[in-house]
Amino acid sequence: MRTQHGICGLCFHSPGCGVIAHFDENEKITRLEPDPQAPMGKVLCPIADSVAEVVYSEKRLRQPMRRVGPRGGYDFEPITWDAAYALIQERLEAIKAEHGPEAVGFYAGTGSYERAFKDAFMLKGAEIYLATSILFPFGSPNTFGVGAPCYTSLGVLAPKVTMGALHIEMFSDVDNSDLIVVWGTDPSTSTPPALFEQIKTAAEEGAEIIVIDPRRTAAADLPGSQWIPIRPGSDGALALGLSHLLIRDNIYDKAFVDDWTVGFEEFAAYVQEFPPDRVAQLTGIDPATIEDLAERIVDAEGASYVMYTGLEYTKSGVQNIRSVMVLWALAGQLDVEGGRCFLGQGRMLPLSTERQLATPGWERSIGAGKFPVYAHYCGGEPHAILLPQAIVDEEPYPIRGLIVLGASLLTAWPNPHRWQQALEKLDFLVSIDLQLTRDAAFADLVLPATTAFEQASYCYYGNAIRYREKMIEPVGDARPAYQIMIDLADRLGYGERFPRHPDEVLAGHLAKSDTTLADLMLAERKVFALPPAPMVYRKWEKGLLRADGKPGFETPSGKFEIKSSILEQYGYEGLPKYEESDETPLSSPDLHRRFPLILGTGPFKPDMKSCLRAIPSFIEKYPDPMVQMNPVDAEARGIVTGDLVVIKTARGQVPMRAFVTDRIMAGFVYAPVGGGGPQGPDAWQQANVNQLTDDRQYDPISGFPVYKTLLCQIKKKKRVRRGAAAADPTLGCGG
Repeated sequence: MRTQHGICGLCFHSPGCGVIAHFDENEKITRLEPDPQAPMGKVLCPIADSVAEVVYSEKRLRQPMRRVGPRGGYDFEPITWDAAYALIQERLEAIKAEHGPEAVGFYAGTGSYERAFKDAFMLKGAEIYLATSILFPFGSPNTFGVGAPCYTSLGVLAPKVTMGALHIEMFSDVDNSDLIVVWGTDPSTSTPPALFEQIKTAAEEGAEIIVIDPRRTAAADLPGSQWIPIRPGSDGALALGLSHLLIRDNIYDKAFVDDWTVGFEEFAAYVQEFPPDRVAQLTGIDPATIEDLAERIVDAEGASYVMYTGLEYTKSGVQNIRSVMVLWALAGQLDVEGGRCFLGQGRMLPLSTERQLATPGWERSIGAGKFPVYAHYCGGEPHAILLPQAIVDEEPYPIRGLIVLGASLLTAWPNPHRWQQALEKLDFLVSIDLQLTRDAAFADLVLPATTAFEQASYCYYGNAIRYREKMIEPVGDARPAYQIMIDLADRLGYGERFPRHPDEVLAGHLAKSDTTLADLMLAERKVFALPPAPMVYRKWEKGLLRADGKPGFETPSGKFEIKSSILEQYGYEGLPKYEESDETPLSSPDLHRRFPLILGTGPFKPDMKSCLRAIPSFIEKYPDPMVQMNPVDAEARGIVTGDLVVIKTARGQVPMRAFVTDRIMAGFVYAPVGGGGPQGPDAWQQANVNQLTDDRQYDPISGFPVYKTLLCQIKKKKRVRRGAAAADPTLGCGG
């Protein structure tokens, strides 16, 4: 009946894709289409097709609910918001009185990534939003976020300790690249989806595309593309081997190395351990391909890489990513046309941080002394992997209360049994989400949150900012997470410490620019952007990377730190050294004989982790979780597509259906996350892939679990029960 230009409100972790929303006669959103004139509006991801099903799902939480049945079930009764806030206030203050304020914690997930929420509650001094400061005035430093198992290695730790820049302060100039290396990610399924369209255009114009991945993703089907399968987790060895060849053949950027790096001599000595023959043994890539790849990266008139989180999930995840960054610098492909480039000082709109609150003390948190580099860049946030130990084992002291916003701990983290023990032991648990999660089965209180369509805010694109208009009224009695936090702060007696409304946060940002909120509201599509400027390359030579305007990098040495002083300061290896994970065919040959396949886990699209399991169109298309496996591995086990199989590791087993495809390398299988919650068919509810992963295997720098290089076996399920079975005690000895 009508249309409205705006911002997509489905996934909080995207910068905010521009859309044209269509409404029916009841003012309900019916569909979305791209808005090419808006930021991030040229193309939408497949999730956009399900907008009406997501927003108006019968599974949406529509009112606050209080537990009336035992934990482990979903027996709740509706209550008012006032009653819900009163209960939170009562229980949190009781815990504080008995155990101290630090006995209360807060965990924020991707469902809380709305931009104003990020900026208002971001930890002071943090380089990235991960957790919320809402309990800081209460006295608790124990705030946690989804950055603990995702993105921080690539987005913050690796680039900051090496170059002094964040991932978002750089870009791959694929529009001008002759060679694009898609390394460990699938841009065709990533959000936002615009990057893959750029890669497609580049391929059509003659750019070479190289895909380094255990799976043949869509980028490998583009014209002029090459798929290089690699043993999962060995990416760092490949990058070091390529650097070895650049140094061996004296084809690296010697001027850059001499003038702008520290640690090169030690690095050059170290990579002597990675000649092509050894790298071939580690990666499964033949030596000739390795030699050819090194030459192509150096010789390209502009080589860029596209990475996301694929390299993070090994024991040396941060160092693997650093090894790729060092490779690009040595190859002379750093901040050149078509290469991996910096935005530079003055090319991002400044954000106000004056009202952000600092932690009451990392040394008082459960993370004190552990994962210090993570805490250093994350505003003193303790690492969430430590939560079960604090709750169950009460080390270093007990956590008694926990608020979980926009996350599902029991389906996101390894060893869900351990996490369930933790949630069961809590005195008080609150779950805030769009729908019931697995965590909610153990919550005392469940609060309904809104989608971003149901709230006003803004989106930040680095060089531009756009006002997010509220498109629809909240479904039921749901409330925006921002409002819930302010209401909670009011109840706890310190609401004045935070901006009252997203508009107030936005106005603070705009005050640092030459515009106002009133001007923004009158602008075309309510967008304010920096004016275009000529591109300048090799910015370190011109003082465009440092806040003080001096030449060099924003690192302690002022140089590109091949050997990181920050890592060494905190007791880690300064060079980007490669290390096998604890459970691989090379490090655990005995275990490999029992579990001869390598297991990778992760999302697939259209997907929002567990959020779409309640959506009818998703269920119709994906009624069962499917584990991908190569025809060679399937034939050896008598498995065909559609067979019910069991994936086994040393920690447990999970049933899934087999999907046999030659688009995955032999010896590797890939299983989807998102199962194990209360939404969707039984097959999904029984398929929590993290029953297979291990909370004791992680990167010691980032704390990230090893999700992608574990050993497993897959067998065809022999018996499929027609219904639930129970032992008959009357059988006695005869049974």
